[in-house]
Amino acid sequence: MFDELYGQLRKRSPLIHCITNYVAANDCANILLACGASPIMSDSEEEAGEVASGCCGLSVNIGTLNRNRLNAMLIAGKAANEKGIPVVFDPVGAGFAPSRTASALKIAENIRLTAIRGNISEIRAAASGMSAARGVDADPSYSVTEDNINETAEYLKKLSEKTGAIIAATGKIDIVASPEKAFCIRNGSPMLRLVTGAGCQLTAMMTAYIAANPDKPLEAAAAAVCAMGICGEIAEERMNGIDGSGSFRVYLMDAVSRLTPEIFEERGQYDII
Repeated sequence: MFDELYGQLRKRSPLIHCITNYVAANDCANILLACGASPIMSDSEEEAGEVASGCCGLSVNIGTLNRNRLNAMLIAGKAANEKGIPVVFDPVGAGFAPSRTASALKIAENIRLTAIRGNISEIRAAASGMSAARGVDADPSYSVTEDNINETAEYLKKLSEKTGAIIAATGKIDIVASPEKAFCIRNGSPMLRLVTGAGCQLTAMMTAYIAANPDKPLEAAAAAVCAMGICGEIAEERMNGIDGSGSFRVYLMDAVSRLTPEIFEERGQYDII
């Protein structure tokens, strides 16, 4: 299934408008190129609506938030909604500071979102304003485990129904949910947590997968999560005794650019519940 969605991404090469944080902007642009899409990185209020209207997907990320960037996100989001262009939201750090949580809620309330991607803490805050977080990291009490995976999946299905968006909660076990079903994905590497902006890159890539497969947003979002996990595994396997997180960052980009449908088919680990 995921290999076909990836094939559509490579075939269609969608143009993705990213309003993301300056910490990860370069890597987000490069991950889009690596997976087969094209990026445009504009966060100007003056052109946000025009740029969004001319793209295939919009990725918004509040990692380094300011008033101008928030306004640009709202303008771009409304323009994308008018054109039927998918919007993927990354509520980085929501739940950590009241102003950040309020901004996440404002985006969720004013833009029709196709998908929301973050850790459990961020998603809870973006959806309801109630969460606990440590900076941009999830509170450990919200971690998805084999013991609570079914309960968490049901919770995320309800959030999906409430928000009208696909919910992609990433962590040691990733869950991507619609109101009807959820993909539980077990691909990944602990090294991904040592690379700044890995989640931001995933959000950008998820936007590309959904833009290339607009009739299958749940499956496309899950495919993106699975792809990042697989590529993280491949990057870690490539490391030798002197490699560290810097090498892993480069190897991750290499793995995304060299991903094939066959690798997807061979290495994908997921259940549907």
